[in-house]
Amino acid sequence: MNDRMALSLLAEVMGWPEDDQAVATREYAWLRMMSAVKYDGYSYFRAGVRFLESLATWLKQFDPADRAAAYDFVKKRLVYISLSEMQCLVETFVPEVVTPHLRRTVAHQLGIKPYEVWTDKSGADAFTRCLRKTLFVGMSDGSRIDMLRRANAGRISTEQVVPMMNVDKEKWLDLSKNLRQAHGMTPTEQFDCVYLIDDFTASGTTFIRKNADGEWKGKLKKFNDLIRDARDSVGDGFPIAENYELHIHHYISSAQARSALMKRLEIAKAEWSEWTCSDYTVTEGLLLPDTLPLARPSDGAMLDLGDKYYDHEIFTRAEKHCREAGQSDMKLGYADCALPIILEHNTPNNSVPLLWAETAGNGGARAMRPLFYRRDRHGSLQ
Repeated sequence: MNDRMALSLLAEVMGWPEDDQAVATREYAWLRMMSAVKYDGYSYFRAGVRFLESLATWLKQFDPADRAAAYDFVKKRLVYISLSEMQCLVETFVPEVVTPHLRRTVAHQLGIKPYEVWTDKSGADAFTRCLRKTLFVGMSDGSRIDMLRRANAGRISTEQVVPMMNVDKEKWLDLSKNLRQAHGMTPTEQFDCVYLIDDFTASGTTFIRKNADGEWKGKLKKFNDLIRDARDSVGDGFPIAENYELHIHHYISSAQARSALMKRLEIAKAEWSEWTCSDYTVTEGLLLPDTLPLARPSDGAMLDLGDKYYDHEIFTRAEKHCREAGQSDMKLGYADCALPIILEHNTPNNSVPLLWAETAGNGGARAMRPLFYRRDRHGSLQ
């Protein structure tokens, strides 16, 4: 379907008056611009079924009286993170997050001010050495390790980057060997600093949580166990120091997730008998404001649609996961985050389900149609 046909279909669905060209002209201009600049880049759109066609189909599922509210939500509240915006967050990670921290560390070691680190060779050499002793670990496909490597070519070595947490004994030994053979390093050198990198967190539960049985779960628990076990099995060749600094970095984080992470990390540090690091920090490239989630009364119209067109099947599919987050329905998305956000490579389940849910409408429920298809962690579209 070409743009002209899609826009005509949209005008028909929205009931824009044929005798009032001003409305259609204004909306057509906005839709064309946003499609070209942002939305058509969504990973699960295909040729012939991109944003305009998907928007028309999505709006059609609502009763005519409800379509204006749904369109208004898309136009005024939807937040879409494009590939170029994500790339910018990846590219600024090392210069704006890692470098200032390491500069402060080196300044403390040398007893100078951070701005004096690069004023002489000894400070510059100490910074280079400190950076080489930093390990970067990707926590998922969203870590964009490929982008990170390209953006920092000549600055960080590929031998200090681990794309995923699945690290075997041979890889640990390889990391250790390359670190100790690097310029300026000693035969017993280890990584002092570890950055765990992921693309997005909305609730913090995927990273660290405690279930109803009091059992700790999440990526950080897995990483802590990985370090503990590997340290025993690898022995002297293990490349991470005993009291390493742990830095948790998300390219994008919600205010809710940041607050939850800080609270859970504090509890975990007190409760875990084998906490493997000396200290931790939490950083993000983009911190979403706490005013971003949908809330009444300002978003009442869209929240009413979420209630009216909700199919409880989406809760049933992920009931165990949802109940761990204390939920009895999914009207506001996972962990009740109520976010209006789309990432170019996928839609978080923390976003309001009207954006991503697809159901058959069994048992008298309304069938839900997504505007942006979502792929779950098992690879299925939902």
